Formats: sequence, C-alpha cells, structure tokens
Amino acid sequence: MMSLKKFLPIPFIVAFLAFTIQTVDQLLHGLVPPVGNVGFGWIAFQSWAMYFLAGCNIKGGIKTLIGYVFGIVASIAIMELGGAFMSMFGFYAFPLGVFIVVVPVMFMERVPWLDLIPAVFVGAGAFFAFMSYVPNATYAIAITTELVYCLVGLAYGVMTIFFRTKYEERFVNADKPEKAVEESQLPKAV
Repeated sequence: MMSLKKFLPIPFIVAFLAFTIQTVDQLLHGLVPPVGNVGFGWIAFQSWAMYFLAGCNIKGGIKTLIGYVFGIVASIAIMELGGAFMSMFGFYAFPLGVFIVVVPVMFMERVPWLDLIPAVFVGAGAFFAFMSYVPNATYAIAITTELVYCLVGLAYGVMTIFFRTKYEERFVNADKPEKAVEESQLPKAV
C-alpha cells in the first residue's frame, strides 16, 4: 500500500479537478440551454464517476457515453409510452412504460459495447431529472445539455487517471527498483 505521505497529493489533485469542473460549469451554464439555468455540473460529476465504474479507460468512457445515449432514448420512450397509456391505464401508465422499456434495456447486457447497463440507468435518471425539474425543458434541450455535460465529466475522468498515473510514475514508483530476474527464469543453455 502507498504510504500516507505519498498518497497525500492525490486528494489535492482530484480536489483541484473538482474545483475546475465546478468552474467550467459556472462558465458553461450560460452557453447551454435552457436560458436562465443554474448549471448542470451534477451531470458532469455523475459521468466522471461512471468513468471510474467503467474501468478507468477510454473503452469504458465510450461505453459510458453509449449508455447515456441509450438512457436518454429509454427515457423518451418511457415518457411517450406513459403519455400514450394514460387514458387506458391511469396511475399505472408510466410504470407500464418503464416495464416495457426496461426489458430490452436489460438485453443490452448481452451485447458488447452496450453492456454497461448502470450507465444507461444513470443517463436515464439524469434525463428524467432534467425533464422533471428544469423549467422550459424540451427533449432537444435536455439531450444537448446532458450529452455536453456527460462529455465534460468523461474528459475529467481521463484527466484524473492521466494526472494520477503521471504522479505515481514520478513520485511513487520512481524509487522502486526494477524486479531482478531470478536465475530460474533465465533461458537454459542447450
């Protein structure tokens, strides 16, 4: 395990990144729809965390983005189905829409590149939150803003791994001697 002294800079690196992501949100919120929003840094923080849950690599980041896109599609399908079912099923219209959509979503687990189901649910949750609590939200506005902030969060995931790796290479692992090759691992003379 890394000593506390060597670990100490890592929380400060991550905290600085969190500081800058909040700053980016405060600068960006006026440029993304809808007008008058107070920012969507929470979406960036979610996708930043999803990058780590997806394996801390570019492939996992791409799978996270794909999951967010499918989460948005699933959310729209649920909202449209719920609205269509309202006159027939009343209280159960939206739960039925959820049931119908979740079945094919779960089958995505069997398809490489689509199998990061938690990203689908996080992306769907962000979309539902946006549509439920952001005044004047439309599908187009929610899609655009959620995906912009998702990409910001994924970029911060990449930066976190990059900076931590560089730090550890230079200050943590630099003083570790290379593993000596044991005599038993050397090729035998014929």
